[in-house]
Amino acid sequence: MEVNGLLKKLLRGLFTIIGLALGWILGSELMNTEYISKIISKNNTIETVLFMIFSILIVGLIFFIVSPWIIKGIIKTMDYFETNIQKLPISEIISGTIGAIIGLIISILIFKLFPNPPQAWIIIETAISIIVAALTADLAIKKRDEITSLFVNLKKTNSEKDKKGKLVSKGAAKILDTSVIIDGRIFDICQTGFVEGTLIIPNFVLAELRHIADSSDGLKRNRGRRGLDILNKIQKELNVEVQIYEKDFPDIPEVDSKLLKLAQVLNGKVVTNDYNLNKVAEFQGVPVLNINELANAVKPVVLPGEEMKITIIKDGKESGQGVAYLDDGTMIVVEGGRKHIGETLTVTVTSVLQTAAGRMIFAKQKEA
Repeated sequence: MEVNGLLKKLLRGLFTIIGLALGWILGSELMNTEYISKIISKNNTIETVLFMIFSILIVGLIFFIVSPWIIKGIIKTMDYFETNIQKLPISEIISGTIGAIIGLIISILIFKLFPNPPQAWIIIETAISIIVAALTADLAIKKRDEITSLFVNLKKTNSEKDKKGKLVSKGAAKILDTSVIIDGRIFDICQTGFVEGTLIIPNFVLAELRHIADSSDGLKRNRGRRGLDILNKIQKELNVEVQIYEKDFPDIPEVDSKLLKLAQVLNGKVVTNDYNLNKVAEFQGVPVLNINELANAVKPVVLPGEEMKITIIKDGKESGQGVAYLDDGTMIVVEGGRKHIGETLTVTVTSVLQTAAGRMIFAKQKEA
């Protein structure tokens, strides 16, 4: 905070005037003391005036001399508060102020239970009020998201009731993680209209995407840029509400843990294709929408005994096996298919294996 010379001079003049006024008050009080009244008679106008002038000038001069240090201290204090307040989001300032006011009101109501307290109790009351106000302000800042979410959910519950008293669900907030943004399929899913609710893009996910996009590794850089392109397409081309969540959780180092915490705060769901994040979320009771699970769920059902025409493209892990793929990426392992690599065969399904990674179909060549 910069203070120009003119303002410093004005402040110094103001403190000098305050000193002169205090000198007048001090001189008047001293004139009423027994010691001064013995030296200076109130009936002697000249002595009284000279004493008052002396008192005014001395105190005024003291304030004039010390005012630069006082101004410097005030400026430093204001600079400290200005610097720290600028770092705080407006939501934290408002939450802290409301919390402090509530704390002061609680303190006043409690102290009303003790009428006619001793004079020394005022100091204790002041100290307790400050402590309670600080505690409630800190609590309001830390829990502001939960409090805001509670009021928002209550408002939605009341506003979404139709004439028949039924609730019209608009869907919980969907929080996108880095992997699902880079994957890109979320754009196609949203385009179909199957996803309801607001898409939440946390600021810390954007930071991770920017970091990946700035990587020296070419593959990572392309993945990061693809993710940013997907976000731009979602915002510009889709008719869905997208919000950037600014708040971070500085006490939580990992992005995945931040996502789970945010889902709990907003009462939303995490959208991901990360297997490990999915398992941790299930353990913590956080709802998850896994893109890979969705993809597996919409694949055509294949039953043992069905026939299909495929092209063997490579050999399998086991001896004599050949591998083919369906259009949706499902892998088909064909017994004895190694010697038919590059050929199109009609095979019969023998079994289907569903795993977390996807679906595998085992088949054998159709008997002639």
